Order: sequence, then C-alpha cells, then structure tokens
Amino acid sequence: MSEWQGKNVTVAGLGVSGISAARALAGLGASVTVVDGGSGEAHQERAASLEGDGISVRLGDAETLPDGTDLVVTSPGWKPSSPLFAAAADAGVDVVGDVEIAWRLRGPDAAPWLAITGTNGKTTTTRMLAAILTAAGLRTAAVGNIGTPIVDIVLEGDDAYDVLAVELSSYQLHWAPSLRAHSAAVLNLAPDHLDWHGSMEAYAADKGRVYEGNHVACVYNVADEVTEDLVREADVEEGCRAVGFTLNAPAPSQLGVVDGILVDRAFVPDRQKQAQELAEISDVQPPAPHNIANALAAAALARAFGVQATAVRDGLRAFRPDAHRIEHVADVQDVAYVDDSKATNTHAAEASLAAYESIVWIAGGLAKGATFDELVTKSAKRLRGAVLIGADRELIREALARHAPEVPVVDLDRTDTGAMSEAVRRAAELARPGDTVLMAPACASMDMFTNYNKRGEAFADAVRALGSTSA
Repeated sequence: MSEWQGKNVTVAGLGVSGISAARALAGLGASVTVVDGGSGEAHQERAASLEGDGISVRLGDAETLPDGTDLVVTSPGWKPSSPLFAAAADAGVDVVGDVEIAWRLRGPDAAPWLAITGTNGKTTTTRMLAAILTAAGLRTAAVGNIGTPIVDIVLEGDDAYDVLAVELSSYQLHWAPSLRAHSAAVLNLAPDHLDWHGSMEAYAADKGRVYEGNHVACVYNVADEVTEDLVREADVEEGCRAVGFTLNAPAPSQLGVVDGILVDRAFVPDRQKQAQELAEISDVQPPAPHNIANALAAAALARAFGVQATAVRDGLRAFRPDAHRIEHVADVQDVAYVDDSKATNTHAAEASLAAYESIVWIAGGLAKGATFDELVTKSAKRLRGAVLIGADRELIREALARHAPEVPVVDLDRTDTGAMSEAVRRAAELARPGDTVLMAPACASMDMFTNYNKRGEAFADAVRALGSTSA
C-alpha cells in the first residue's frame, strides 16, 4: 500500500507545480485539497479540471487550513509568513514543496540529481549541463525550476533517466529538507528576493541547502567567497569534495581558463601536476565572462558524474541559450543590439554590461528594493549613454548622476506599448558604429510587460523595425 493512501494533503497554489503535485498525490491514494486565493476565470477552469479527477479545490481563501490536514505542499512562491503556514505550524503540520515531494517519491534505483542554484545563471547552466550529459550518451532532462514539473519526471519511473539536471530556486530549497543531491553547485550570490526570505543571511542559508548531503562534489564560485563558505558549512557525505570554478588559471581541485581553453584540475588522476583540456572559449555561446563561468560550473558537475572531456566540448558546442539571455538580435548601421531582458536584477545586469566595451544601456522597470550605485560605478567606463524606462527609472538616473555624470541619459516618461520602440530609437541616436545597444534592465518587467519574455520580444520587434527603416 502507498504511504500516501488515505493521507489528507493540502496543496497551496493552483499553478503548474501545485497542479502536478495534487494530481500525483491523488493518484497515489491521498485525499487532496487545493487552496488558492484567486477566484477568476482561469482559476475556475483549473479547479474544474482537478475536481473532475476527484480533487477538492477551495478558491478565494488561501489562509484557512482545511480540517484534518496531515501535510501541506506549497508552490514555490508562497512566503513562509503566509497565514496558511502559520496555521499549519500551530496544528503541528509539516509544510514542504513540490521538490521535496519529488524526492520522497523517488524509488531506490532512481536517477541521481545534479543540482544547480544561484542568484543568476541557473537556467542556462542547467541546460548546458543537460546538453553535456546528452552528448555523453546519457538519458537526462533539465527539470526543477524549468521544464516539466519534477514530480511528473519522477513518476515516469526509476529506469526512465540515467541522471537529472535540476535547477532549484531558493524558494524550492527552503521547502526541501530531505533533498540529497549527487553533486551540486551554487553559481553566485547577490541580494534578491529579500522580501521573501527576510534577510540576505536567510537567503544564503536557503541556497546553501543544496549542498546538504552531497555525495561527490560541492561546486562553488572561486570569485564569490560566500559560495565557498556555504560549502564549508554543509554537512556532506564522507569523501565529498569542494570543487571551485574560476575564470583564471585553476588551482588543484578547480576548473578554470588557460590561454582561451577551459581546463579541469579537479577530476584528473594527479591534480597537482595534471590538467585536462575540456573545450575552447569559442565553444561557448555567447562567450561572455559570466557565460564562461556557467559553462565551467556545468562542466564540473558533469565531470563529477564521470563524463568524459570530449562530451563537455560536444555538449557546449551544441548548446544554445534560451531567448532573452544576452541574445544578439541584429546589427543596424554597425551597431549591435543585444537583448538581455532576463537580467532582472543588478547582479545579472552587471555581468551583462561587463561583456561589452562601449554600451548604450536600456534599463529600468521595477527595482524590487534594489539600489544601483555599485552597478553604475562598476560599469560607468563602458557606458556611451543610457535610456531609462519603467516605474523605478529615477533610481537608476540618480545613480548615474552620482557616479557617471558625463554619460548622457534619456529619461522616457511613458509606459504605453510604444515606449520600447522609442527607447530603441533614442538608443540608436546615442550609439556610434562599433557600439552595443544593450537592454539589461536590472529590474523586473511587470510595471510595463507581462513578464521579461514580453519585454524582450518588444525590444527585438523594435530593433527589427529600426533595421527596416535604416535599410
């Protein structure tokens, strides 16, 4: 009999992961109730679909714990301070996430997990890792915070995959106490989602959970000391190693770069004297510094799993990043136009700005409590000009005035559908041949767009329109 048979489970949230968990647990015999504060048409349609499968749904009330609840399964975005969870704590009921459920549902011979987290670069690195594993002839999938819900993947059976590349957000890690990966990487850490976690310390601690119980390797960023500190604090299996990645020449037990070559001094017979060539910088697209770091992290996890060097090279050559991640859109009159709409925080924007020498920067949106002084100070020498859009553009304008007063700034006080087209036109006026017009907003998009994808599409459309009029 399934351990879930007859258990009363409350699922918080009617999103993709919540629906996946609800269906899975109901299929295993649990009595499932889904709660969500929404009650619109879309919510009602999802509720009707679940109710058709015998799953109870309660809309418009996300605060009251259903009577008899034995376990709460939360969607990632629900804050720990939510009243529903306070009620669960008062009742002595555990709260876990869909990743925890997936981990508990694994069979004894299930595919190991190679886990990736960090403030920026998670999705790209996870997809790079999946490409490398595929090049090695392994059955794999990029899952977790991307792609197919991880519960659905696990339910395909122990023999469906050889290994999984798992992207994990800080939210997911917070609710996954039992997770024990084969190997894991924290790519970087910068202030983000602090309204959810409450402090930088709590945010870092949740990221660090990815290292708990690792079997083979804890991969960290040599340039980000906090990631190494998290490795030191982790309780890992005996024999698990700390493996660093760096854009410089690697020390023993590190992967790095030598004369344009990605090399491994961690997974070789003699780390003191040997280095294994993995790939060339030109095998990584785009070859921006932060993307090289992503490639090294992915390579480290693949090598920890025993993948040969040739598969690292072949996988990186085959990989192409998702849209809106430092994506070259077009060249117009010898000016490159690059879409990095996914740069929704200052850390991501800093990495993007560091990839180009002379930039007209399109930035702005919802700042989410961020400040921009450090970003502008580090990037000022690269800026030809700036075009600011969105609700919190004033914060960026003030930082530019303080730290880069010589940089010309265009402040667009409009949020209509034509705002991005004007931003691109004004950026083109500031640019000179050889420059890059880079949209790396350093802010969230929801003040003007549905999401960062829509913002990137608007930018690309505006660039193409500019090209047609310049032809």
